[in-house]
Amino acid sequence: MNADLSLYLVTDATLCGDRGVVETVRRAVDGGVRIVQLRDKDASDAETVDQLLALSQAIDGRALLVVNDRLDAAVAARERGARVDGVHLGQGDASVLRAREVLGPEALIGLTANSPAHLDAVEALPSGTVDYLGVGVIRPTTTKPDHPAPLGVEGFRGLVSRSALPCVAIGGVGMDDTEALREAGAAGLAVVSALCAADDPATTARQFRRRWLSGSVPRVLSIAGSDPSGGAGVQADLKSIAANGGYGMAVLTALTAQNTRGVRAVHVPPVEFLRAQLDAVSDDIVIDAVKIGMLADADVIRAVGAWLATVRPPVVVLDPVMVATSGDRLLDPDAERALRDLLALSTLVTPNLAELAVLAGRDLADWNDAISAAEQLSAEVGAAVLVKGGHLPGDEAPDALVDARRGLRQEFIAPRIPTRNTHGTGCSLSSALATLLARGEEPGDAVSAARDWLRESLRAGDALRVGRGHGPINHFAGLWERGGAETRPAAGDVATEWWRGIAAIRTGIEELPFIRALADGTLERAPFLFYLAQDALYLREYARVLAEAARLAPTSDEQAFWADSARGSIVGELELHASWLTPSHGVSAATFAAEPAPATTAYLDHLRSVAFGGDYAEIIAAVLPCFWLYTDLGRRLHAGEFGEYARDAGHPYASWLATYADPAFEEATRTAIAYVADAAAQADPGTRARMRRAFEASSAHELAFFAAPMEPQRLR
Repeated sequence: MNADLSLYLVTDATLCGDRGVVETVRRAVDGGVRIVQLRDKDASDAETVDQLLALSQAIDGRALLVVNDRLDAAVAARERGARVDGVHLGQGDASVLRAREVLGPEALIGLTANSPAHLDAVEALPSGTVDYLGVGVIRPTTTKPDHPAPLGVEGFRGLVSRSALPCVAIGGVGMDDTEALREAGAAGLAVVSALCAADDPATTARQFRRRWLSGSVPRVLSIAGSDPSGGAGVQADLKSIAANGGYGMAVLTALTAQNTRGVRAVHVPPVEFLRAQLDAVSDDIVIDAVKIGMLADADVIRAVGAWLATVRPPVVVLDPVMVATSGDRLLDPDAERALRDLLALSTLVTPNLAELAVLAGRDLADWNDAISAAEQLSAEVGAAVLVKGGHLPGDEAPDALVDARRGLRQEFIAPRIPTRNTHGTGCSLSSALATLLARGEEPGDAVSAARDWLRESLRAGDALRVGRGHGPINHFAGLWERGGAETRPAAGDVATEWWRGIAAIRTGIEELPFIRALADGTLERAPFLFYLAQDALYLREYARVLAEAARLAPTSDEQAFWADSARGSIVGELELHASWLTPSHGVSAATFAAEPAPATTAYLDHLRSVAFGGDYAEIIAAVLPCFWLYTDLGRRLHAGEFGEYARDAGHPYASWLATYADPAFEEATRTAIAYVADAAAQADPGTRARMRRAFEASSAHELAFFAAPMEPQRLR
């Protein structure tokens, strides 16, 4: 069997603790474990059979299940209905020849190897006897105290270079070994402690998978019909996969005679040839994701379903082609029933509204009803559902992602793009999603990225001038423009993403005792004056950083804005501070007499390092939180979100609170956000990443700055 070995869990009952092996495995498979090996040296054969039955049910076809050493237990568990895919044997265990004979040609059989002699012995076996080698140990491990001398990464590399079979690294493997072992030639990582003892095996498995996938190109198979005009079907899928950073493959379910104005004829090859195509690909290539499109009839659907049940690719995106644009049903009732059975083998289903109505078995009243139907369908079949609202009337084109099992519901709304070049949008979106999910993206992030790419491709479709009907999208518009696979975000998207990215920091600020006491008027004068004294020190240096931004600004408007902001920090804000701190002297040396607190020093050191070691884009990203967080706080204070007393003229700090909601400062903040977001949208990916890091670091310093006045060591 040609299996995906990338993340391989070896169980350990002791490390799983009270959670138990079955629940640990269930969660780890949720996170992306591809193979589970039951290893329990202390269990009897009968107990092992019972464990295999329970694990088979928990895994439910989402990963492969093998048992360590116990060939007879594997056979007995199969006889009782468990899906046991194979065995992993040690050099001293049951003969691999007997295992292959007993379990059959489709079983997965692994063998431990940790020396050149072991490799020589494997080479002497008949071809097809062993599918993979478990090579290790990599590092000392307590889960197998009788292990041989550790190989280390370089020792592993040496053995792998001699092996004709894929090799899984095992023994003391941790997450930080991922990149080194993959570079050394590992086909996968066999993990024990890092998953079994994890607080959340699903999260840990996802982290392993993301790191493993980060250095590879996902191999994505499209199973769909053809479109000789190139706009839809496998032709569109292959373009979409490539545009999103994947390697595309295609198995044809049907040949069509069509163009941008319609379909003229359809030819469905024999189903035996379809299965031959599928087997030819999967026998040789490990498939990271599958996208399924046009499936012509019930026999085709069942053949695809049987293949999926055998191969079990980690990601399956099903675009249920069921209803023509005219509204006509494309599948007969038997095929529709078979297609519904296929949903249970899918990771994500992407119906439009008409297709969702068929799958749900009822009419849809409106968009909210469509989302409810998608949630019901997701709960029934166990797959996530992306319901597409592109056929809705109006100026917006909404989509909604729901996953009942994970409690996920996320809507995506954007203005409709006026264009006739919509041929193949459903094919292209679903294959983009398959690729992004295979890269390890979270579902919501994958949908967001795929939509961004699709919208960019839609906007550029007119430039292709293909056909006289509904033309295709321009799959490679972004690549042709930028020479890379990453989309350039719009300025508004940057601002939204960055603001969401500091949500935890914003929540932390609003929950601080200092902010709450300031809002309800219970804040004592000492911590308030401490805050003002530290803020005066901050503003003096902040103005210098703003002046540096003005000096480097690329346009006169930006230069004037940052210079005015620097002046306002000194003339306006410092004067207000002095009215509290040094009322009889105004802004003077006494205003800055306080000793800088650690939070103040850290924040200023960060700003100085960016200002005098970075460039204009990083500087303005670093100063933005001081605008944005204060304006947001002031808006909500004066909206009564922190209590009505914050709006009362009799509040002891009323004059200070009024500055938080100053309309001029709010307008300045909008301008600052616009300049920063536009600079980030125009920047190359590396600069954009540095800008975001500077922005997030300043936001974290803002939280620490607000927390400082009420820190316990100050109040003692």
